Amino acid sequence: MKQTKQSNWIKWRWPILIILLLGLYFTPLPYYYSQPGDALVLDDVISVDGASEEAGGSFMLTTIRMGKANPIFYAWAQFSPYRILHPESQLRFEDETDEEYQHRQLMMMTDSQEVAKIVAYEQANKEVSYEYFGVLVTVLIEGMPAIEVLEQGDRIQQVNGESIRTADELIDRLTGYEKGDNVTLTIEREGELMEVTVGFSHFPEEMNAPSDRVGIGIQAPVTDREVTFNPDVHIDTSQIGGPSAGLMFSLEIYDQLTDGNLTKGYLVAGTGTIREDGTVGRIGGAAQKVVAADRAGADYFLAPFEDGADDSNYNEAVLAAEDIGTDMEIIPINRFEEAIEFLESL
Repeated sequence: MKQTKQSNWIKWRWPILIILLLGLYFTPLPYYYSQPGDALVLDDVISVDGASEEAGGSFMLTTIRMGKANPIFYAWAQFSPYRILHPESQLRFEDETDEEYQHRQLMMMTDSQEVAKIVAYEQANKEVSYEYFGVLVTVLIEGMPAIEVLEQGDRIQQVNGESIRTADELIDRLTGYEKGDNVTLTIEREGELMEVTVGFSHFPEEMNAPSDRVGIGIQAPVTDREVTFNPDVHIDTSQIGGPSAGLMFSLEIYDQLTDGNLTKGYLVAGTGTIREDGTVGRIGGAAQKVVAADRAGADYFLAPFEDGADDSNYNEAVLAAEDIGTDMEIIPINRFEEAIEFLESL
């Protein structure tokens, strides 16, 4: 009898084990899991009409891989500082679907690409033409004042009677207020102009904003405009989302617009958002992107310096580089012009 039971266990152990593993794999947890992704060569995905190809060297976009966590990924994350768990509330809005989240990420990537083109073309003194339609409201934050008076799809035209054209201008105009203050917004809704008054409040705790920061409660506003470039430029990044490739997009486009080879034959990776004034901004996952760049053999990694902030992406990247023992050099960057100056000095 004992031998029969043992034989039955041997017979069924693999199917049972497979069923258990499948059960664990398909059990969702309220976390997202991320790990180092890839370093993509940008001259494979960006092309400027009429640009000549220069031999040697490349700019690289660095990514992280992210997905919903399950018990297997949760356990796996405990064995490396570069496999990270993110509470779902830090990344997703309440009741936001997977499709809505992906759409928001792709919208931010699209906006990042446009700004990157503008920065590169203006720096290279190439032709850029604009037609502005306002700042598009895309996300309203639950529990904050804007959700009471604004709707998704509204176009903000003025703040306190002063015209705005870009999302950056809107953010700047809404800075410096305190809780309880009010502003008057002129908006376009379904073809009609109207004025609304909106107040300021603190951000929800789950957004992890600084305790003294206030806002009206809109997130990821988009500059609604038509921009044309001469010569034309094409970017194909498939399903990569988010705004963190702005700096590297700008550098690749600028390199194709100008004479010479800005990389000087080196593999230059990096990360950072880009604003139209050339400011390079903070991103998430800098340490993971250092790992991705090192695996791809990069010589340099450009990281947002954030004017020397103690918790800057640059400092995070330096610590990661030291930890993995890479020979790749980490370069602090505050502005697009600084990146150009560094590369020209190679």
